[in-house]
Amino acid sequence: MAKQGERHGPVHTLDAASVTATLERLSARIAERFPQSGLSRVCNDLVVTAKATARRVANLSRPYLGLQFLVLLTLVALVCAQVYVAGLIDWRSIHLHQDIVNLTQGLDAMVNLVLLAGGAIWFLVTAEQRLKRRRTLRALFELRSFAHVIDMHQLTKDPTIVLGGGMPTAASPERRMSQFELSRYLEYCSEMLALISKLAALYAGATHDETIISAVNEMEELTSDLGRKIWQKIMILSQLDERAAGKV
Repeated sequence: MAKQGERHGPVHTLDAASVTATLERLSARIAERFPQSGLSRVCNDLVVTAKATARRVANLSRPYLGLQFLVLLTLVALVCAQVYVAGLIDWRSIHLHQDIVNLTQGLDAMVNLVLLAGGAIWFLVTAEQRLKRRRTLRALFELRSFAHVIDMHQLTKDPTIVLGGGMPTAASPERRMSQFELSRYLEYCSEMLALISKLAALYAGATHDETIISAVNEMEELTSDLGRKIWQKIMILSQLDERAAGKV
């Protein structure tokens, strides 16, 4: 009989292959709508990064056998050293003559070996976690860079200029998009940011490291904030379109 509050069934987790496939479809959509555009090149690069992310996440959940072998080797060396030091002590002589000085020296050497070996083992055990953390944070920084690049691409996409006309200045950026194209462009940027957030979440699902999880949460906040700005532009575009239609 199942206890109250227990849930049965499969655990739903993000699938790296599905995220990559979604990015590949988005890249094809952008290339068809805006061929040879900067946003299309960024999305192509993001697809490559997504495939690399899938490999990195798979490696993150695997143990580093080389480091584990070093830990085992250190344990064996510790045991052998303790046996060797213990063999150097003349326990019978100490018992008969009560040679406290030799006994103290022998025990001191054994304690020092234990402390040194314990420190080495602790360093090797935590080295795997530190190495994985460093590589993951480097990958998250790459995703953060993608988010900022996408934000730069949409920065000059002003819906009020497209619908309202306006007199451009000499320093104004070149704007050739129609209302529909601008709407699609902004939506593509928003989708890319959402998928970047999903790529970051893959790392959080493969580890229990609080530092990595905190970095992933920061990535999700960043992409959400940037995506919110884009959707404000989309809403402005929609409202201005409705006003223009009401005047006709």
